[in-house]
Amino acid sequence: MDCDIRGFYKDKVIFLTGATGFLGKVIIEKLLRSTDVKEIYTMVRSKRGQNIQHRLKIWQADPIFEVLLRSKPDALQRVHPIAGDCREPDLGISEHDRKILASEVQVVIHGAATVRFSEPLHVALAINTRATRLMLQLAKDMKKLVAYLHVSTAYSNSVLFRIEEKFYPELLTCGSEKVLALSELVSDQVLDGMEPALRGDFPNTYTYTKALAEDVILKEAGSLPVSIFRPSFILPTYKEPLVGWIDNLYGPIGMMFGIAFGVLRVTSIDRKVLSSLVPVDYAGNAGLASIWQTAKDRKLANPRNPDDVPPKIYAFGSGNNMLRNAHYIDYGMKLLDEIPMNKMIWCPMVFNVRSPTMYSLTAFFLHILPGYVFDIGLRLSGKKPSLIKLYKTIHENISLMRYFTENTFYFDMKSTNQLRNQISMEERTKFEFDMESLNWNDYWKQASRGMRMYLGKDPNTTESLTQAKRLLWKFKLANDILITVLAYIAGYLLWSLIKLFL
Repeated sequence: MDCDIRGFYKDKVIFLTGATGFLGKVIIEKLLRSTDVKEIYTMVRSKRGQNIQHRLKIWQADPIFEVLLRSKPDALQRVHPIAGDCREPDLGISEHDRKILASEVQVVIHGAATVRFSEPLHVALAINTRATRLMLQLAKDMKKLVAYLHVSTAYSNSVLFRIEEKFYPELLTCGSEKVLALSELVSDQVLDGMEPALRGDFPNTYTYTKALAEDVILKEAGSLPVSIFRPSFILPTYKEPLVGWIDNLYGPIGMMFGIAFGVLRVTSIDRKVLSSLVPVDYAGNAGLASIWQTAKDRKLANPRNPDDVPPKIYAFGSGNNMLRNAHYIDYGMKLLDEIPMNKMIWCPMVFNVRSPTMYSLTAFFLHILPGYVFDIGLRLSGKKPSLIKLYKTIHENISLMRYFTENTFYFDMKSTNQLRNQISMEERTKFEFDMESLNWNDYWKQASRGMRMYLGKDPNTTESLTQAKRLLWKFKLANDILITVLAYIAGYLLWSLIKLFL
Protein backbone atom coordinates (compact mmCIF):
# COMPACT_ATOMS: atom_id res chain seq x y z
CA MET A 1 0.00 0.00 0.00
CA ASP A 2 1.33 3.43 -0.91
CA CYS A 3 2.04 5.75 2.02
CA ASP A 4 0.26 8.83 0.65
CA ILE A 5 -3.44 9.45 0.03
CA ARG A 6 -3.24 9.69 -3.76
CA GLY A 7 -1.12 6.56 -3.90
CA PHE A 8 -3.67 4.73 -1.79
CA TYR A 9 -6.57 5.54 -4.13
CA LYS A 10 -4.66 4.68 -7.32
CA ASP A 11 -6.49 1.89 -9.20
CA LYS A 12 -8.98 1.42 -6.37
CA VAL A 13 -12.57 0.32 -6.97
CA ILE A 14 -14.99 2.25 -4.79
CA PHE A 15 -18.64 1.74 -3.90
CA LEU A 16 -20.44 4.88 -2.74
CA THR A 17 -24.01 5.44 -1.58
CA GLY A 18 -25.51 8.92 -1.40
CA ALA A 19 -23.74 9.86 -4.62
CA THR A 20 -26.39 12.35 -5.71
CA GLY A 21 -26.26 14.19 -2.39
CA PHE A 22 -24.32 17.37 -1.61
CA LEU A 23 -21.32 15.70 0.05
CA GLY A 24 -21.50 12.64 -2.22
CA LYS A 25 -21.00 14.66 -5.40
CA VAL A 26 -18.07 16.54 -3.86
CA ILE A 27 -16.36 13.27 -2.88
CA ILE A 28 -16.83 11.77 -6.34
CA GLU A 29 -15.53 14.91 -8.05
CA LYS A 30 -12.49 15.02 -5.78
CA LEU A 31 -11.66 11.35 -6.35
CA LEU A 32 -11.89 11.73 -10.12
CA ARG A 33 -9.97 15.00 -10.27
CA SER A 34 -7.22 14.43 -7.70
CA THR A 35 -6.64 10.67 -7.70
CA ASP A 36 -6.38 7.83 -10.20
CA VAL A 37 -9.26 5.69 -8.98
CA LYS A 38 -10.11 2.86 -11.32
CA GLU A 39 -13.90 2.80 -10.95
CA ILE A 40 -16.63 4.21 -8.74
CA TYR A 41 -19.85 2.24 -8.33
CA THR A 42 -22.71 4.37 -7.05
CA MET A 43 -26.02 3.17 -5.68
CA VAL A 44 -28.74 5.35 -7.21
CA ARG A 45 -32.51 5.04 -7.02
CA SER A 46 -34.89 6.08 -9.76
CA LYS A 47 -36.59 9.36 -8.94
CA ARG A 48 -39.58 11.18 -10.43
CA GLY A 49 -39.52 9.15 -13.60
CA GLN A 50 -35.76 9.55 -14.13
CA ASN A 51 -33.88 6.27 -14.44
CA ILE A 52 -30.47 5.91 -12.84
CA GLN A 53 -28.53 6.44 -16.08
CA HIS A 54 -30.37 9.70 -16.72
CA ARG A 55 -29.73 10.96 -13.16
CA LEU A 56 -26.00 10.51 -13.65
CA LYS A 57 -26.06 11.82 -17.22
CA ILE A 58 -27.26 15.24 -16.05
CA TRP A 59 -24.01 15.51 -14.08
CA GLN A 60 -22.38 16.51 -17.37
CA ALA A 61 -24.09 19.89 -16.97
CA ASP A 62 -23.64 20.18 -13.19
CA PRO A 63 -21.30 23.08 -12.28
CA ILE A 64 -19.49 20.94 -9.68
CA PHE A 65 -17.98 18.84 -12.48
CA GLU A 66 -16.97 21.73 -14.79
CA VAL A 67 -13.33 21.88 -13.68
CA LEU A 68 -12.99 18.10 -13.77
CA LEU A 69 -14.44 17.73 -17.27
CA ARG A 70 -12.23 20.46 -18.69
CA SER A 71 -9.11 18.53 -17.70
CA LYS A 72 -10.52 15.00 -17.95
CA PRO A 73 -13.43 14.98 -20.43
CA ASP A 74 -14.07 11.25 -20.01
CA ALA A 75 -13.78 11.16 -16.22
CA LEU A 76 -17.46 10.44 -15.54
CA GLN A 77 -17.22 7.27 -17.60
CA ARG A 78 -15.50 5.75 -14.58
CA VAL A 79 -18.71 6.21 -12.56
CA HIS A 80 -21.10 3.25 -12.86
CA PRO A 81 -24.61 3.54 -11.43
CA ILE A 82 -26.16 0.55 -9.71
CA ALA A 83 -29.91 0.48 -9.07
CA GLY A 84 -30.69 0.42 -5.38
CA ASP A 85 -32.84 1.91 -2.64
CA CYS A 86 -32.12 2.05 1.09
CA ARG A 87 -35.78 1.38 1.86
CA GLU A 88 -35.91 -1.88 -0.11
CA PRO A 89 -35.08 -5.41 1.12
CA ASP A 90 -31.39 -6.14 0.45
CA LEU A 91 -31.09 -2.47 -0.55
CA GLY A 92 -32.87 -3.22 -3.82
CA ILE A 93 -29.59 -4.35 -5.39
CA SER A 94 -29.88 -7.18 -7.93
CA GLU A 95 -28.05 -10.46 -7.42
CA HIS A 96 -25.93 -9.73 -10.49
CA ASP A 97 -24.80 -6.36 -9.13
CA ARG A 98 -24.14 -7.83 -5.68
CA LYS A 99 -21.72 -10.30 -7.21
CA ILE A 100 -19.88 -7.52 -9.02
CA LEU A 101 -19.57 -5.51 -5.82
CA ALA A 102 -18.47 -8.53 -3.80
CA SER A 103 -15.70 -9.41 -6.24
CA GLU A 104 -14.37 -5.95 -7.16
CA VAL A 105 -14.94 -3.33 -4.44
CA GLN A 106 -12.03 -2.30 -2.21
CA VAL A 107 -13.45 0.82 -0.52
CA VAL A 108 -17.01 1.49 0.66
CA ILE A 109 -18.37 4.94 1.49
CA HIS A 110 -21.86 4.70 2.94
CA GLY A 111 -23.28 8.22 2.84
CA ALA A 112 -26.93 7.64 1.87
CA ALA A 113 -29.34 9.04 4.44
CA THR A 114 -32.48 11.07 4.91
CA VAL A 115 -31.55 14.33 6.64
CA ARG A 116 -35.10 15.57 7.20
CA PHE A 117 -35.58 16.31 10.91
CA SER A 118 -39.34 15.70 10.64
CA GLU A 119 -39.11 12.36 8.82
CA PRO A 120 -41.57 9.75 10.18
CA LEU A 121 -39.72 7.28 12.37
CA HIS A 122 -40.40 4.25 10.16
CA VAL A 123 -38.87 6.03 7.15
CA ALA A 124 -35.81 7.39 8.98
CA LEU A 125 -35.23 4.02 10.64
CA ALA A 126 -35.33 2.17 7.31
CA ILE A 127 -33.00 4.55 5.49
CA ASN A 128 -30.58 5.58 8.24
CA THR A 129 -30.42 2.48 10.45
CA ARG A 130 -31.62 -0.68 8.74
CA ALA A 131 -29.74 0.20 5.55
CA THR A 132 -26.56 0.52 7.62
CA ARG A 133 -26.97 -3.08 8.77
CA LEU A 134 -27.64 -4.22 5.19
CA MET A 135 -24.55 -2.37 3.96
CA LEU A 136 -22.39 -4.10 6.59
CA GLN A 137 -23.78 -7.46 5.51
CA LEU A 138 -22.96 -6.66 1.89
CA ALA A 139 -19.45 -5.48 2.84
CA LYS A 140 -18.75 -8.78 4.61
CA ASP A 141 -19.01 -10.48 1.20
CA MET A 142 -16.47 -8.12 -0.40
CA LYS A 143 -13.30 -10.14 -0.85
CA LYS A 144 -10.95 -7.19 -1.51
CA LEU A 145 -12.30 -4.69 1.03
CA VAL A 146 -9.59 -2.59 2.72
CA ALA A 147 -11.66 0.29 4.18
CA TYR A 148 -15.29 1.12 4.94
CA LEU A 149 -16.43 4.65 5.88
CA HIS A 150 -19.79 5.24 7.49
CA VAL A 151 -20.85 8.88 7.13
CA SER A 152 -22.71 9.84 10.28
CA THR A 153 -23.19 13.32 11.76
CA ALA A 154 -21.51 15.25 14.56
CA TYR A 155 -25.00 15.56 16.09
CA SER A 156 -25.69 11.83 16.28
CA ASN A 157 -25.37 12.07 20.06
CA SER A 158 -26.82 15.55 20.49
CA VAL A 159 -28.46 14.58 23.75
CA LEU A 160 -25.05 15.74 25.01
CA PHE A 161 -23.44 19.13 24.45
CA ARG A 162 -19.85 17.90 24.75
CA ILE A 163 -19.33 14.93 22.47
CA GLU A 164 -16.21 12.81 22.28
CA GLU A 165 -15.06 10.60 19.41
CA LYS A 166 -16.55 7.49 20.96
CA PHE A 167 -19.74 5.42 20.96
CA TYR A 168 -22.61 6.30 23.30
CA PRO A 169 -24.89 3.23 23.44
CA GLU A 170 -26.07 4.31 26.91
CA LEU A 171 -27.98 7.25 25.38
CA LEU A 172 -30.39 4.91 23.60
CA THR A 173 -33.61 3.79 25.27
CA CYS A 174 -32.91 0.35 23.83
CA GLY A 175 -30.31 -1.10 21.46
CA SER A 176 -30.42 -1.01 17.69
CA GLU A 177 -31.06 -4.75 17.39
CA LYS A 178 -34.24 -4.46 19.48
CA VAL A 179 -35.54 -1.42 17.62
CA LEU A 180 -34.93 -3.04 14.23
CA ALA A 181 -36.57 -6.25 15.39
CA LEU A 182 -39.56 -4.24 16.61
CA SER A 183 -39.86 -2.52 13.24
CA GLU A 184 -40.30 -5.92 11.61
CA LEU A 185 -43.12 -6.88 13.97
CA VAL A 186 -45.38 -3.83 13.97
CA SER A 187 -46.95 -1.64 11.31
CA ASP A 188 -45.46 1.68 10.25
CA GLN A 189 -48.28 3.52 12.01
CA VAL A 190 -47.72 1.70 15.29
CA LEU A 191 -43.96 2.27 15.10
CA ASP A 192 -44.47 5.99 14.47
CA GLY A 193 -46.82 6.10 17.45
CA MET A 194 -44.04 4.68 19.61
CA GLU A 195 -41.59 7.40 18.56
CA PRO A 196 -41.66 9.49 21.78
CA ALA A 197 -40.87 6.47 23.95
CA LEU A 198 -38.16 5.14 21.63
CA ARG A 199 -36.56 8.47 20.74
CA GLY A 200 -36.28 9.59 24.33
CA ASP A 201 -34.24 12.80 24.68
CA PHE A 202 -33.02 12.92 21.07
CA PRO A 203 -34.31 16.11 19.39
CA ASN A 204 -35.61 14.47 16.20
CA THR A 205 -35.80 11.22 14.24
CA TYR A 206 -32.72 12.12 12.19
CA THR A 207 -30.28 12.31 15.09
CA TYR A 208 -31.95 9.33 16.79
CA THR A 209 -31.72 6.99 13.80
CA LYS A 210 -28.13 8.10 13.09
CA ALA A 211 -27.27 7.20 16.70
CA LEU A 212 -28.91 3.82 16.15
CA ALA A 213 -26.84 3.38 12.99
CA GLU A 214 -23.63 3.93 14.97
CA ASP A 215 -24.86 1.34 17.45
CA VAL A 216 -25.31 -1.10 14.54
CA ILE A 217 -21.69 -0.55 13.54
CA LEU A 218 -20.45 -0.97 17.10
CA LYS A 219 -22.24 -4.30 17.48
CA GLU A 220 -22.20 -5.77 13.97
CA ALA A 221 -19.13 -4.52 12.08
CA GLY A 222 -17.06 -7.40 13.41
CA SER A 223 -13.72 -7.69 11.62
CA LEU A 224 -14.57 -5.18 8.89
CA PRO A 225 -12.09 -2.26 8.51
CA VAL A 226 -14.69 0.33 9.49
CA SER A 227 -14.48 3.94 10.62
CA ILE A 228 -17.16 6.55 11.30
CA PHE A 229 -17.04 10.10 9.96
CA ARG A 230 -19.05 12.75 11.83
CA PRO A 231 -19.19 16.11 10.01
CA SER A 232 -21.09 19.03 11.54
CA PHE A 233 -23.34 21.41 9.57
CA ILE A 234 -22.01 21.56 6.00
CA LEU A 235 -21.65 24.81 4.05
CA PRO A 236 -20.82 25.69 0.40
CA THR A 237 -17.34 24.98 -0.93
CA TYR A 238 -14.52 27.26 0.12
CA LYS A 239 -11.75 26.55 -2.39
CA GLU A 240 -12.42 23.65 -4.74
CA PRO A 241 -13.38 22.77 -7.34
CA LEU A 242 -15.42 25.99 -7.48
CA VAL A 243 -15.59 28.78 -4.94
CA GLY A 244 -18.92 28.96 -3.11
CA TRP A 245 -20.63 26.08 -4.92
CA ILE A 246 -23.86 24.78 -3.38
CA ASP A 247 -26.88 22.98 -4.80
CA ASN A 248 -29.38 23.03 -1.92
CA LEU A 249 -30.83 25.13 0.89
CA TYR A 250 -29.17 23.06 3.61
CA GLY A 251 -28.52 24.54 7.07
CA PRO A 252 -27.41 28.16 7.63
CA ILE A 253 -27.13 28.90 3.92
CA GLY A 254 -30.87 28.26 3.60
CA MET A 255 -31.49 31.03 6.13
CA MET A 256 -29.15 33.40 4.31
CA PHE A 257 -30.83 32.68 0.98
CA GLY A 258 -34.26 33.39 2.46
CA ILE A 259 -33.02 36.73 3.80
CA ALA A 260 -31.30 37.61 0.50
CA PHE A 261 -34.45 36.76 -1.43
CA GLY A 262 -36.45 39.15 0.76
CA VAL A 263 -38.71 36.38 2.06
CA LEU A 264 -37.29 35.58 5.50
CA ARG A 265 -37.72 38.66 7.70
CA VAL A 266 -38.12 37.11 11.17
CA THR A 267 -36.14 34.38 12.82
CA SER A 268 -35.61 33.11 16.35
CA ILE A 269 -32.09 32.12 17.40
CA ASP A 270 -29.73 32.75 20.28
CA ARG A 271 -27.17 35.16 18.86
CA LYS A 272 -24.64 34.21 21.56
CA VAL A 273 -24.61 30.51 20.67
CA LEU A 274 -21.54 29.12 18.89
CA SER A 275 -22.14 27.15 15.70
CA SER A 276 -19.90 24.43 14.30
CA LEU A 277 -19.85 24.88 10.52
CA VAL A 278 -17.61 23.31 7.85
CA PRO A 279 -17.23 23.85 4.08
CA VAL A 280 -18.25 20.81 2.05
CA ASP A 281 -14.88 20.55 0.25
CA TYR A 282 -13.10 20.39 3.61
CA ALA A 283 -15.56 17.73 4.77
CA GLY A 284 -14.96 15.66 1.64
CA ASN A 285 -11.19 15.87 2.08
CA ALA A 286 -11.39 14.87 5.74
CA GLY A 287 -13.58 11.89 4.85
CA LEU A 288 -11.22 10.68 2.13
CA ALA A 289 -8.24 11.07 4.46
CA SER A 290 -9.97 9.05 7.19
CA ILE A 291 -10.48 6.18 4.73
CA TRP A 292 -6.75 6.20 3.96
CA GLN A 293 -5.95 6.09 7.68
CA THR A 294 -8.49 3.32 8.29
CA ALA A 295 -6.78 1.11 5.71
CA LYS A 296 -3.38 1.90 7.27
CA ASP A 297 -4.60 1.04 10.76
CA ARG A 298 -6.04 -2.27 9.59
CA LYS A 299 -2.82 -3.19 7.84
CA LEU A 300 -0.91 -2.64 11.09
CA ALA A 301 -3.43 -4.59 13.16
CA ASN A 302 -2.89 -8.10 14.44
CA PRO A 303 -3.90 -10.30 11.48
CA ARG A 304 -4.84 -13.13 13.84
CA ASN A 305 -7.40 -11.02 15.66
CA PRO A 306 -8.64 -8.09 13.55
CA ASP A 307 -11.49 -7.52 15.99
CA ASP A 308 -8.88 -5.98 18.31
CA VAL A 309 -9.20 -2.80 16.22
CA PRO A 310 -12.51 -1.11 17.13
CA PRO A 311 -14.08 1.27 14.60
CA LYS A 312 -12.39 4.66 14.93
CA ILE A 313 -14.51 7.79 14.94
CA TYR A 314 -13.47 11.01 13.19
CA ALA A 315 -15.45 14.08 14.21
CA PHE A 316 -15.18 17.09 11.93
CA GLY A 317 -16.34 20.49 13.12
CA SER A 318 -15.03 24.03 13.45
CA GLY A 319 -12.81 23.14 16.41
CA ASN A 320 -11.65 26.34 18.12
CA ASN A 321 -12.83 28.37 15.14
CA MET A 322 -16.56 28.23 15.84
CA LEU A 323 -18.72 31.16 14.81
CA ARG A 324 -21.36 32.89 16.90
CA ASN A 325 -24.82 32.94 15.34
CA ALA A 326 -24.71 36.73 15.54
CA HIS A 327 -21.51 36.87 13.53
CA TYR A 328 -22.58 34.79 10.55
CA ILE A 329 -25.89 36.67 10.32
CA ASP A 330 -24.06 40.00 10.53
CA TYR A 331 -21.56 38.80 7.90
CA GLY A 332 -24.45 37.83 5.68
CA MET A 333 -26.39 41.07 6.08
CA LYS A 334 -23.32 43.14 5.26
CA LEU A 335 -22.53 41.08 2.19
CA LEU A 336 -26.12 41.11 0.94
CA ASP A 337 -25.74 44.87 0.54
CA GLU A 338 -22.56 44.34 -1.48
CA ILE A 339 -23.70 41.28 -3.43
CA PRO A 340 -27.53 41.48 -3.77
CA MET A 341 -29.68 39.14 -5.85
CA ASN A 342 -31.63 40.09 -8.94
CA LYS A 343 -34.66 37.99 -8.04
CA MET A 344 -35.31 39.45 -4.57
CA ILE A 345 -38.93 40.33 -3.86
CA TRP A 346 -38.09 42.88 -1.14
CA CYS A 347 -34.95 44.34 0.42
CA PRO A 348 -33.06 41.94 2.73
CA MET A 349 -33.82 42.44 6.42
CA VAL A 350 -34.18 40.19 9.42
CA PHE A 351 -35.47 40.63 12.95
CA ASN A 352 -34.42 38.13 15.58
CA VAL A 353 -37.18 37.54 18.14
CA ARG A 354 -36.38 35.13 20.98
CA SER A 355 -39.77 35.06 22.71
CA PRO A 356 -41.99 32.36 21.09
CA THR A 357 -45.10 34.51 21.61
CA MET A 358 -43.54 37.64 20.16
CA TYR A 359 -42.00 35.60 17.34
CA SER A 360 -45.44 34.29 16.32
CA LEU A 361 -46.91 37.79 16.46
CA THR A 362 -44.06 39.37 14.50
CA ALA A 363 -44.10 36.55 11.93
CA PHE A 364 -47.83 37.13 11.43
CA PHE A 365 -47.32 40.77 10.46
CA LEU A 366 -44.05 40.38 8.52
CA HIS A 367 -44.60 36.97 6.93
CA ILE A 368 -48.21 35.83 6.88
CA LEU A 369 -49.99 39.09 5.98
CA PRO A 370 -47.52 40.05 3.22
CA GLY A 371 -47.65 36.42 2.06
CA TYR A 372 -51.39 36.57 1.53
CA VAL A 373 -51.08 39.88 -0.32
CA PHE A 374 -48.35 38.46 -2.54
CA ASP A 375 -50.35 35.28 -3.26
CA ILE A 376 -53.45 37.31 -4.13
CA GLY A 377 -51.33 39.18 -6.65
CA LEU A 378 -50.15 35.90 -8.11
CA ARG A 379 -53.73 34.62 -8.41
CA LEU A 380 -54.85 37.82 -10.14
CA SER A 381 -52.01 37.45 -12.64
CA GLY A 382 -52.98 33.84 -13.35
CA LYS A 383 -50.09 32.28 -11.46
CA LYS A 384 -50.11 29.68 -8.71
CA PRO A 385 -49.87 31.14 -5.18
CA SER A 386 -46.74 30.02 -3.36
CA LEU A 387 -45.62 32.33 -0.56
CA ILE A 388 -47.94 31.15 2.23
CA LYS A 389 -46.91 27.56 1.55
CA LEU A 390 -43.27 28.65 1.65
CA TYR A 391 -43.77 30.46 4.96
CA LYS A 392 -45.31 27.34 6.46
CA THR A 393 -42.16 25.43 5.56
CA ILE A 394 -39.91 28.23 6.87
CA HIS A 395 -41.69 28.37 10.22
CA GLU A 396 -41.56 24.58 10.59
CA ASN A 397 -37.82 24.57 9.85
CA ILE A 398 -37.14 27.36 12.36
CA SER A 399 -39.01 25.33 14.98
CA LEU A 400 -37.12 22.12 14.10
CA MET A 401 -33.76 23.91 14.19
CA ARG A 402 -34.41 25.68 17.50
CA TYR A 403 -32.63 22.97 19.53
CA PHE A 404 -29.45 23.54 17.50
CA THR A 405 -29.63 27.33 17.25
CA GLU A 406 -30.11 27.74 21.01
CA ASN A 407 -27.42 25.32 22.22
CA THR A 408 -23.66 25.23 21.71
CA PHE A 409 -22.17 21.81 20.93
CA TYR A 410 -18.50 21.07 21.50
CA PHE A 411 -16.97 18.22 19.50
CA ASP A 412 -13.76 16.52 20.49
CA MET A 413 -11.60 16.19 17.34
CA LYS A 414 -8.54 14.42 18.71
CA SER A 415 -8.56 11.62 16.12
CA THR A 416 -9.21 14.04 13.26
CA ASN A 417 -6.38 16.33 14.37
CA GLN A 418 -4.02 13.36 14.69
CA LEU A 419 -5.10 12.28 11.21
CA ARG A 420 -4.11 15.63 9.74
CA ASN A 421 -0.70 15.36 11.40
CA GLN A 422 -0.17 12.03 9.62
CA ILE A 423 -0.54 13.66 6.20
CA SER A 424 2.50 15.05 4.41
CA MET A 425 2.79 18.82 4.02
CA GLU A 426 2.32 18.49 0.26
CA GLU A 427 -0.91 16.53 0.60
CA ARG A 428 -2.29 18.83 3.28
CA THR A 429 -2.70 21.44 0.55
CA LYS A 430 -4.32 18.95 -1.83
CA PHE A 431 -6.62 17.49 0.84
CA GLU A 432 -7.15 20.60 2.95
CA PHE A 433 -9.35 20.44 6.03
CA ASP A 434 -7.64 22.68 8.57
CA MET A 435 -10.56 24.52 10.16
CA GLU A 436 -8.37 26.39 12.63
CA SER A 437 -6.86 28.54 9.87
CA LEU A 438 -10.10 29.22 7.98
CA ASN A 439 -10.85 32.95 7.62
CA TRP A 440 -14.60 33.33 8.12
CA ASN A 441 -14.74 36.85 6.70
CA ASP A 442 -13.19 35.66 3.45
CA TYR A 443 -15.30 32.51 3.50
CA TRP A 444 -18.66 34.31 3.71
CA LYS A 445 -17.71 36.55 0.79
CA GLN A 446 -17.13 33.46 -1.34
CA ALA A 447 -20.26 31.71 -0.04
CA SER A 448 -22.45 34.76 -0.72
CA ARG A 449 -21.22 34.97 -4.31
CA GLY A 450 -21.79 31.26 -4.72
CA MET A 451 -25.29 31.47 -3.26
CA ARG A 452 -26.12 34.26 -5.69
CA MET A 453 -24.79 32.31 -8.66
CA TYR A 454 -25.74 28.69 -7.94
CA LEU A 455 -28.96 29.10 -5.98
CA GLY A 456 -30.16 32.47 -7.27
CA LYS A 457 -29.07 31.65 -10.84
CA ASP A 458 -27.71 35.19 -11.28
CA PRO A 459 -24.85 35.46 -13.78
CA ASN A 460 -21.47 36.39 -12.38
CA THR A 461 -21.17 39.62 -14.36
CA THR A 462 -20.71 43.29 -13.53
CA GLU A 463 -23.93 44.12 -15.38
CA SER A 464 -25.93 41.65 -13.32
CA LEU A 465 -24.51 42.97 -10.04
CA THR A 466 -25.16 46.58 -11.06
CA GLN A 467 -28.75 45.72 -11.94
CA ALA A 468 -29.23 43.97 -8.58
CA LYS A 469 -27.84 46.97 -6.66
CA ARG A 470 -30.22 49.26 -8.52
CA LEU A 471 -33.13 46.97 -7.59
CA LEU A 472 -31.98 46.91 -3.97
CA TRP A 473 -31.92 50.73 -3.86
CA LYS A 474 -35.51 50.85 -5.16
CA PHE A 475 -36.70 48.32 -2.58
CA LYS A 476 -34.96 50.21 0.23
CA LEU A 477 -36.63 53.43 -0.89
CA ALA A 478 -40.02 51.70 -1.05
CA ASN A 479 -39.41 50.17 2.39
CA ASP A 480 -38.56 53.58 3.87
CA ILE A 481 -41.72 55.08 2.36
CA LEU A 482 -43.83 52.18 3.67
CA ILE A 483 -42.42 52.52 7.17
CA THR A 484 -43.04 56.29 7.10
CA VAL A 485 -46.66 55.80 6.00
CA LEU A 486 -47.29 53.10 8.61
CA ALA A 487 -45.72 55.25 11.31
CA TYR A 488 -47.95 58.18 10.28
CA ILE A 489 -51.07 55.96 10.35
CA ALA A 490 -50.10 54.52 13.74
CA GLY A 491 -49.45 58.02 15.09
CA TYR A 492 -52.77 59.28 13.74
CA LEU A 493 -54.69 56.38 15.27
CA LEU A 494 -52.91 56.84 18.59
CA TRP A 495 -53.68 60.56 18.61
CA SER A 496 -57.32 59.88 17.73
CA LEU A 497 -57.52 57.40 20.61
CA ILE A 498 -55.98 59.88 23.05
CA LYS A 499 -58.47 62.58 22.02
CA LEU A 500 -61.36 60.28 22.97
CA PHE A 501 -60.20 60.32 26.57
CA LEU A 502 -59.41 64.04 26.77
